[in-house]
Amino acid sequence: MKHVVVLTGAGISAESGLKTFRDGDGLWEGYNVQDVATPEAWQRDPELVLRFYDERRKQVIEAKPNEAHLCLAHLEEHARVSIITQNIDDLHERAGSSNVTHLHGEILKAQSSVDPDLIYDIKGETLSRSDRCEKNSPLRPHVVWFGEAVPMMETAIEITSQADIMLVIGTSLVVYPAASLIHYCRPGTPIAVVDPKADQLSLPDNECLCIPEPATTGVKKALSELSLMGK
Repeated sequence: MKHVVVLTGAGISAESGLKTFRDGDGLWEGYNVQDVATPEAWQRDPELVLRFYDERRKQVIEAKPNEAHLCLAHLEEHARVSIITQNIDDLHERAGSSNVTHLHGEILKAQSSVDPDLIYDIKGETLSRSDRCEKNSPLRPHVVWFGEAVPMMETAIEITSQADIMLVIGTSLVVYPAASLIHYCRPGTPIAVVDPKADQLSLPDNECLCIPEPATTGVKKALSELSLMGK
């Protein structure tokens, strides 16, 4: 079976109703990202940060996987599929995908504020300032904030380097280091990009299929064009 590596970004989750940060105005759901998504924000006002992520977590819990998520899960019947996502939601898993690497963390989990290797599932929608890890340190959202390293990047690079086919879905390829992943494909690896602005992106010299459509319609078209699923 061919190994299909899929890089997904904000666009695929947006079609499930999850609003995402955009560089244009520096706002995320009306919040300045510097106030809620940086280590400095956590030090300055942890209550605000926790409240912000509680609101996002509630939205994730209420959201449902869309046709693009479901199509990628179904692809496992035809290929070996590795999904690398920039998204912090669990929509891929709920759709049925079994091999998902989260580059930027998972909003339904918490981590120790002194030891990032201590990770816990969050029960319910909220994370309290009184919630502590086994080292008695406050728990923080298990997300990679602006200015922090991306712990799963080396794993993602290794996965990408083994791809027979690369799919890029719902990302503008401007957020680094995630955007650099396509350059780790072996020479000649086919790359398909599904995004409304796919034909405007800077892509490597590999054989690239650009489908300038939303994920819910473009993913199925890409899989058909690549002969991974039936027409």
